[in-house]
Amino acid sequence: MATTHMKSTPVHTVGGLPQVGAPAPDFTLTGADLSPVTLRELRGRRVILNIFPSLDTGVCAASVREFDSRVADLGDTTVVAVSADLPFAAARFCSVEGIDHVRSGSVFRSSFGDDYGVRMTDGPLEGLLARAVVVVDADGVVRHAQLVPEISEEPDYEAALAAARG
Repeated sequence: MATTHMKSTPVHTVGGLPQVGAPAPDFTLTGADLSPVTLRELRGRRVILNIFPSLDTGVCAASVREFDSRVADLGDTTVVAVSADLPFAAARFCSVEGIDHVRSGSVFRSSFGDDYGVRMTDGPLEGLLARAVVVVDADGVVRHAQLVPEISEEPDYEAALAAARG
């Protein structure tokens, strides 16, 4: 179990993030077009998992916009926006916002939240994902993992992007 906060109130997760240097757990998410998004299919690319509760919050939406604008110059890197939002909502958001460099991945029929230790077990957003970023290298090894200490704050983009650059 790990702890983050929502408006300074502790919120617990089901586990801890994967350890830096360890193999990243494989996952199957549901993409905007309802096709599977898996770590296995992304092997050979660096992957930034931008994990958050919902695109319907300002900070979550801002993180997707920020990664979209900052990853364009990183070749062989895929950003996956991971949330419990339905694929249709994520597709609509990306279309309206002009998101070109981020793939959405819904956990609505996935064990990702438990496998990555980010499903919140209490608090007002219980059952949704805590805000976190995990960077996986082209060989499937975790190179960066951050559970954001306050859900209402954005992640450390610089640290995530530096890890993705290797």
